[in-house]
Parts: sequence; structure tokens; C-alpha cells
Amino acid sequence: MLAMSAPQLPTGDRWSYEVKWDGYRTLALKRGPTVKLLSRNLKNMTAQYQSVARAVAKVNAKAVLLDGEIVAIDANGQPSFQALHHQSAHTVVYYAFDILQFAGRDLTREPLDARRQQLAAAVKGTSILVSEPLPGTPAQIEQVVRELGLEGVVAKRRASRYEAGRRSNAWLKVKFSQRQEFVVGGYKPANAGFDSVLVGYYDRGRLYYASKVRAGFTPHSRGELSRRLAPVGRRTCPFVNLPSARTSHWGEGITADDMASLAWVKPVIVVEVAFTEWTRDGNLRHASYVGLRDDKPARDVGRDA
Repeated sequence: MLAMSAPQLPTGDRWSYEVKWDGYRTLALKRGPTVKLLSRNLKNMTAQYQSVARAVAKVNAKAVLLDGEIVAIDANGQPSFQALHHQSAHTVVYYAFDILQFAGRDLTREPLDARRQQLAAAVKGTSILVSEPLPGTPAQIEQVVRELGLEGVVAKRRASRYEAGRRSNAWLKVKFSQRQEFVVGGYKPANAGFDSVLVGYYDRGRLYYASKVRAGFTPHSRGELSRRLAPVGRRTCPFVNLPSARTSHWGEGITADDMASLAWVKPVIVVEVAFTEWTRDGNLRHASYVGLRDDKPARDVGRDA
């Protein structure tokens, strides 16, 4: 079940609010002695996060299916997506926020409040953390979450069922920092790697260019992305809106003259990018690289509301 983007938190007693954790969305499946951790695109991540798998194995039931987020905590106690991806975290934890099956029972048709009660009982005595509903009004919650530097809040209808495979308005995500996933479609070569990468998003099955991304790379992340780009080269530009008629006021556009100096790749690599705003030309302003997103299919990447 996926959340829809919203510009602000809804209000009313029907809603509850949780932290939007900055990590990898993960299903945790236990069947007898076997545990599997599955990403949003069902990639098996069990070997990468064995401490989380060991925690799930201790759930007091022969069979359980949890939904949650694998989160890296840095030395300052803050969630860090970069640390998670580079596996340099001080601690890696699993925040469970839903339970879909327990001891042979399908719980997806139960209301969220009831599922939360079952979740708390299921993980008691393990090192699994529960993403608890936040106390206070939406305004108070937003203020504190912003002050803590967290990514945002997910509002959920307390009576909602779990709508598997759907993006539902029963869950609404509100981001307090401008960040989202984009698909890499090309890059500007430099030395043995790249100077910048070109990213975009899908709209009705067509890939639209959004920005050049030059900032935010470390030597490690630059090398990692360079290795991903090398085997997926292609001859033609995958973006339907390039070249731009002109370079925008902030320099994000790609003119016909620019095209000759660029290299193109198959649009299969997903990255997360931070930025200050969308420009009137439909480009990103002050884009900065955050990390790779192996957990999200490229075709699912659209422009967030």
C-alpha cells in the first residue's frame, strides 16, 4: 500500500500521524524458521540487513508479515539515507508500521487501529521498533518534525483497511523537505566518470527531463554511480522534452548545442535528489544528489505533487 502526496496534513479525529522515515520500505516475512526482507519492488534484501532479519525471526509466531522501513541511524541519532545506502550507519533498525498477516490470519481487512494493536503484541520482546502515532495537533506535529530535521509525516485514516498494491488517499504523505526520486537518462562525461547526471520522471509512459545534478556527490557515491552508468549506455536521448528551446534562467535547461557533449543511458537507474523548488520551466532549482534507490522501479517514478 502506497501513500498519496499532499501539500498539508489533514485534520480531524479520523486521522493519525506517523513520522515519514527516511529509509528503505521493506516487507518482513517470517515462515517458520525462514525470514525474508523484501523491498518495494520485491528485491530480496535479507543478506544485506541480517540484523533486521534476526529481529524478525524472534517474533513470537510461526508466520507473520510486517510492513515497515529499514532506517539507518547516524552517530548523532538522526535517520540518514546516505548512511543506509553506504552501509556506514551507526545502527540499522526496522520501524514496523503495519502487520498484514499473523499466525495464519489475514489482517488486511481489519481497520488500522486494530492492526496497530496486533502489531504491538506481535513484536513485543524483539528489537523491532514500532512507528507509533504521534501525539498533538497536526500543526504541533509539523513544527516538531521540522525542528528535528525529519523528512515529513504520513497521515493515515484510523479506520482504513490495507489496500495492497494501491496508492490510496487513506494514507497521505507530506514532505517538509523537497526531495523525490528521479530516473537517470544521461550524463556529461568528465575524466573517467561524469561531471553531472541528467534526471527526469515519467508522465503517461514518457520520460521528461527535470534537471542536471552536479552537487552532493562524494568520491564514493560518484564512483558507485559511474559503475552503474557504464553498462547501460544507449545512442539516443531518452527524454521527450530535450533539447530545450533555451537554457532557463537558473541554467537547468539543455540546448541543442549542449546535446553533442552528453552521453545517454537506458532509463533504469533511480536516484533520490534534493532541491529547493520547481522552476516555471519545469526544472529543478539547486538540485543535489542524495543516493541510489534500488528499491523503486524506474517506471514508477513520477513527479510528486
